[in-house]
Amino acid sequence: MESLYTQPDSAQDKSEERIAFEMLFNRNYSNLVYFSFNIVKDKREAEDIAQDAFITFWNRKEEVAANVDAIKSFLYTTVKNASLNLLRHKKVVEKFSLHLPELVEDKTIINSIIESEVYSKIHQALKDLPPACQQIARMSYLDDKKNHEIAEELGISVNTVKTQKQRAMQLLRPKFIAEIFSILLLIFLN
Repeated sequence: MESLYTQPDSAQDKSEERIAFEMLFNRNYSNLVYFSFNIVKDKREAEDIAQDAFITFWNRKEEVAANVDAIKSFLYTTVKNASLNLLRHKKVVEKFSLHLPELVEDKTIINSIIESEVYSKIHQALKDLPPACQQIARMSYLDDKKNHEIAEELGISVNTVKTQKQRAMQLLRPKFIAEIFSILLLIFLN
């Protein structure tokens, strides 16, 4: 398992620890925001919860095993608990309302974690595509635009759009194992 940090012995070690923390933050922040958003349905609240999870981790890092999997688990658990606590708090505040939001089930939480990880991998894979191919793939698969809309917006032919989409799929296919690619294809086609 990959180790994230060690106990700092010098100023250089502290600097390396800070760099490792920044890398951890950059790799996981958007996933955690997305995960929290699926629970709380408020982007600002989700961003605050994700940031607080990193602060909590930093303050308790000596208590967490120094490997990426343990740290990710700690962050997701912290975000889940904070998100559910926020919903509980809102439920208390809105106690006179007849339509209180229901708390999220564990199955939904697991699905949200998986979904946020998959979307993170998709966004990362799209960044590796050539610029024109990347732009058309984003417009088609993420923005849900039709071929003729993309062609019109970019001032290119519909056949060029189709060709770039095919090229994107050919370049993305090796990046994902067969099962994940099938799931992604279904997500994009729906």
